[in-house]
Amino acid sequence: MRILTAVLLVSFAIPFSFASAREVGGSRFSVELELGPVVQSRNNVQIPNSESGTRFSLVDLVGRGPYPAGRIYVTWNISGKHELRALLAPLKYTEQGVFSYPVEFEGGSFDPEVGTDATYKFNSWRLTYRYLLFDKPRMNGWIGFTAKIRDAKIRLEQEGESSEKTDLGFVPLVHLCLDYQLSRRWGIILDIDALAGGPGRAEDLSLKLCYSMNERLRVTGGYRTLEGGADVEEVYNFAWLHYAVVSVLYGF
Repeated sequence: MRILTAVLLVSFAIPFSFASAREVGGSRFSVELELGPVVQSRNNVQIPNSESGTRFSLVDLVGRGPYPAGRIYVTWNISGKHELRALLAPLKYTEQGVFSYPVEFEGGSFDPEVGTDATYKFNSWRLTYRYLLFDKPRMNGWIGFTAKIRDAKIRLEQEGESSEKTDLGFVPLVHLCLDYQLSRRWGIILDIDALAGGPGRAEDLSLKLCYSMNERLRVTGGYRTLEGGADVEEVYNFAWLHYAVVSVLYGF
């Protein structure tokens, strides 16, 4: 907290001019820290995805939340219109609830009306290449490709019984970003990583209102939604998560 306060004080001393997200990171690098609570409106699970598994809702079991969440972006402006962006987005919670019916999950049998600990983990590690498609006085737009590593786990634990399913896999996504300046200081950023087709889909979309304090510092606040899942032989899991987010983006 002291470091963030120091950064803010130093940044206020820097002269201000019209600054888009591209110009904030125009010194080649930028870092954005995003924080905010997340709630789940849907999180349905069946493992395995066959008659030997029971479909149940983690929302019904442990509730909607909220749960603490955060992510960090590091962007490198390679040259001109070409950028690389890395994302670290961990997410994990462990809560307790009770089933209203017997559940078969990954080889384990879980009784109703017995306290059950449920752990849900969905870490996302991504590397995005994006190209500046257009650069207008008030609007910038990027298009690119995101390589995502999904590090997921669902675990159930009851008295004398526990089972878990882990999943580490690669997911290719299409990246789109639009930055529109409403005024010298205010702007809107729409950021999307998404792909749908086959047995699954993934969408990560954020819409944030931005305020440029100076050429290096930008603060944002808004909404993020993460939705998707897979329907394959081993796993059925579809979740829909909603975030209220604030962030600080600093270019250097």
